Amino acid sequence: MTRRTAVLFPRMLLALALLPAALLPSPAGAGDEPFTGPNNFGVTGLFETPTARVMPENRYRLGAAQVRPYRYYFGTVGLFDRIEVNGRVTQAIGVPGLDNNTAYGSFKDKAVDAKFQFLKEGKYLPALAVAVSDPHGTRIYASQAIVASKQLFPFDFSFGFGNGRLGKQPLPEQGEGIKIELFTNPAKWAREALPFGGIQYAAAPWLSLLAEYSPIRYERQTTDPAQKKYFPAAVRSPYNFGARVKPLRWLEMGVSWQRGNEIGVTASVAFDIGRPLVPVHDPPYRESFEASREPLPDRIAFALADVGFSDIGVSSDGFTLRIDAQNDRYFFTPRAVEVLLATVAPFLPPNVEYVRVQLKENGIPAAEAAVPASALSRAGGDLVPTERRREATGFRSAGFDTPIRAITHRRWFDYGLKPSFETFLNDPSGFFKYRVGLAGSLSAFPWRGGTALLGIEGYPLNNISTSNAPLSIPVRSDVAEYKKEQITLGRLLFDQVVATREPAWFRAGAGLLETMFGGVDAEAALPLWNGRVLAGASGSLVRKRAPDEPFGFRGNDHFHTALLLGRLNIPEFDAAIDAKWGRFLAGDRGVRVAVSKFIRGVTLSAWYSATDTGVFTDPFNRGYHDKGISVEIPIRLFTGRDSKTAYRYSLSPWTRDAAQDIDRYQSLFDRIGRNAGVLLDRDRRSVYRSSE
Repeated sequence: MTRRTAVLFPRMLLALALLPAALLPSPAGAGDEPFTGPNNFGVTGLFETPTARVMPENRYRLGAAQVRPYRYYFGTVGLFDRIEVNGRVTQAIGVPGLDNNTAYGSFKDKAVDAKFQFLKEGKYLPALAVAVSDPHGTRIYASQAIVASKQLFPFDFSFGFGNGRLGKQPLPEQGEGIKIELFTNPAKWAREALPFGGIQYAAAPWLSLLAEYSPIRYERQTTDPAQKKYFPAAVRSPYNFGARVKPLRWLEMGVSWQRGNEIGVTASVAFDIGRPLVPVHDPPYRESFEASREPLPDRIAFALADVGFSDIGVSSDGFTLRIDAQNDRYFFTPRAVEVLLATVAPFLPPNVEYVRVQLKENGIPAAEAAVPASALSRAGGDLVPTERRREATGFRSAGFDTPIRAITHRRWFDYGLKPSFETFLNDPSGFFKYRVGLAGSLSAFPWRGGTALLGIEGYPLNNISTSNAPLSIPVRSDVAEYKKEQITLGRLLFDQVVATREPAWFRAGAGLLETMFGGVDAEAALPLWNGRVLAGASGSLVRKRAPDEPFGFRGNDHFHTALLLGRLNIPEFDAAIDAKWGRFLAGDRGVRVAVSKFIRGVTLSAWYSATDTGVFTDPFNRGYHDKGISVEIPIRLFTGRDSKTAYRYSLSPWTRDAAQDIDRYQSLFDRIGRNAGVLLDRDRRSVYRSSE
């Protein structure tokens, strides 16, 4: 047997073994579960290869794996039906990183992977997916694969072809662009692709056994810093074997024997996005004897103030009961309306036929709801079942309104306290920089639409530092000087919002606008087509704050922005697309696009920019496209009580200056967009699922 035959024979044998399974019909109800565990990288798969399976929509996974010399840290999201996205850091243990910088530690590579299952498994046809790994930047561990999976429960068979790390040779560095040879040059991809495959066996609901043929030619991965030290020759075996156990629904662990000489271990946790860890429960109002002796409007106002509303107005024309109130507690507007109606229902006079609710934000109407009184209470005072109230309630965005009712329980002040956790990756002084603490705020509301805000942040756990010098136009590249402070005056400003009859919205702010800049800032926004589209503009004129002086400024340089804004809401996919176009803080001009996915109140976002970086003289900013991801998580998921407070975590390069804008206290798009007419029905569906 020749060497070539010896290499090809196991692949042919594997393909022949999998072919009959691919042609046999699947059992009824066959799908991706329970074969959705992570491979080494975090992508749904076996060990070193992907399968055509994807994580369920709206589920996320965090985990780590180690197979010498690699250690992997990953996070995976079932972003849409058939689509999963994975972010990971690959560490080559014992391989120095950044020119032997001991502070930085071993070599580390960041990457993003994506998989699209373009064909779901049918009775006879397998599931088919395209898996793209690391299409951007250095592409050290990049690959592109087409893979098929067929389930004959309790077995799941997979077979595919891949290039790059899964093929004959590594892929070249791409830099700032994105390249997928599978689409741009399929002929070349086919020439450089190699086969792979494997089998999973669900021995029990909590136990799976796995076997895999891996095509990775480690000795040819010359772009991998670990190749010279660890893989001067071919690995002992292309076959990998192992087992996975799920002692809990959300916990999965695995152990494996890989490459013929290495033990691999994996551990991950997975949860449904937006599902509270503690069920959200807000106690109903119980009227006291003293309150029951007050006039009806006062009784209703007392009740609403007790369950989380302020600035309450109650009036009636005999047939319609109208209630104005500000929602101070409830994250979802439909949830606020549901609580308000359930609270008001026992007080309804028999002659009232209709109830109209208007919710406000700092005195400005935000959303309206209307419901027949018959959908709230029956004769005798019994409440109508919740489902009927929900279905009978109609929502819409609120237009311009001049309050005509007396306002009680006026809210003049407010305060807030929430956790803050920030990270910074890939600085020469250390790969992982962080600060952990609390962000507190004190607000005053002197009149309609006006807000005076004081924000103070404290970070007792803080290791922020940098070895990078500020770049040619230091808009954000000197951020470490600001973030290393343990106590920071984050904001001190006055903000005014105005709404007109069209309706058009305007906002202007002045003061210490954010941690790094102070000055003036303004926005305009116009909702179109029931809020499906938001159009607007923003501009700012600011100076750089002094990092070590709460009220001081650094130098005399002024920075300004002038941007056109747009948002497309896509409630059919629980998503939105935002765009900014114009001049950014450093003077670079171009566009910044963000895509957001909304899942039961959680917002997942990713952004990418393309600006004229010729204004910069340093090589770090020139040609750079700013990018990053963020997640916004409602605090209600952890407390068991509803709250409007949300925690935002972003992961992006801190030390670049391209495509930067002011970090606003409140943007008009976020303020009015939440109550866009096309989103209220979506939120009505989400709120009840998210409270379970």
